[in-house]
Amino acid sequence: MKKMCFAVLLLCATASFAMPIASSARAMVPSELQQLIGVDYRALKDSPTAQALKDKVMPQNLKDLETALKGIGISSDRDLDQLDFASFRTEKKGIQTIGVAQGSFSAKAVLKKMKLKKISGVKYGTATIYPMDSGLVMTFLDDNTLAFGEEASLKSALDTRDGKRPSLDSNPVMSEQMAAVDSGPLWSVLDQQGTQAIMMSAMGDAAGKVGDYDSLKKRIQASRYTMSFQTGVNFDLTVQTADSMTAATLSTVLKGVILYKKMGASKDEKTAYDSATVDSDGSNLQLHFKSDDQKFQALMSTPLFAAVSH
Repeated sequence: MKKMCFAVLLLCATASFAMPIASSARAMVPSELQQLIGVDYRALKDSPTAQALKDKVMPQNLKDLETALKGIGISSDRDLDQLDFASFRTEKKGIQTIGVAQGSFSAKAVLKKMKLKKISGVKYGTATIYPMDSGLVMTFLDDNTLAFGEEASLKSALDTRDGKRPSLDSNPVMSEQMAAVDSGPLWSVLDQQGTQAIMMSAMGDAAGKVGDYDSLKKRIQASRYTMSFQTGVNFDLTVQTADSMTAATLSTVLKGVILYKKMGASKDEKTAYDSATVDSDGSNLQLHFKSDDQKFQALMSTPLFAAVSH
């Protein structure tokens, strides 16, 4: 599911306007949110860069999702407008993930086709859950919105909607992260543990050379990012930390990591590193990446891109 979420990030960051998560979908997201990704799916078919990315990084589980939707009469190319993915933590079942699809499809039309195929649903609380291909299940939230995932994950989300467990609105840190980016064309928010893991991976061996890095890591609180392909490729990451000293220290370390990795990089990879800027603003670490389409497509053929996307 991590690969699927990253692929969605790459494939769908081409929209020219925002489409925030539907209120019916937001109500299903538990407070223990790990990551939430909101993407506009409509731009896929109109962007050569997006299509190149799709061919390069689309994992099997995303293909399975498209197959499952097709099995209930929904075409990813024709009928989907928006896809949202929420990963959340649970005490007994680890990380669970649900997806929410919005589009021009109609619940009545889909259910009619399912009835003709003798596919029936099972009641769960106030919802009716229907089987899909690839072992997934789904339920309609309204006539143009459906939620899907593994059965246990979808039931956890429905329990949240029905007030049986705390929702995202009771998590002020993640709610504030969302408010800062959900007007963007493609956006995502990540919780403390997820952000710490990403920063640790980005720093690599350099993390071990930072004095008392474990203490520094604990002061990393959350992150958010947006991506757009409107005028080339633009990626903006903001990491929220506890104070300006932490943000400045992380900025210095990341700048050093970039300089070090450039030394052994290929020409296209060096261009990518040169296109990235790192700075701090108050308690926030900020990373910005900008490239034109031609340079970015060249980057897709490098080992650096393969390492990041897989």
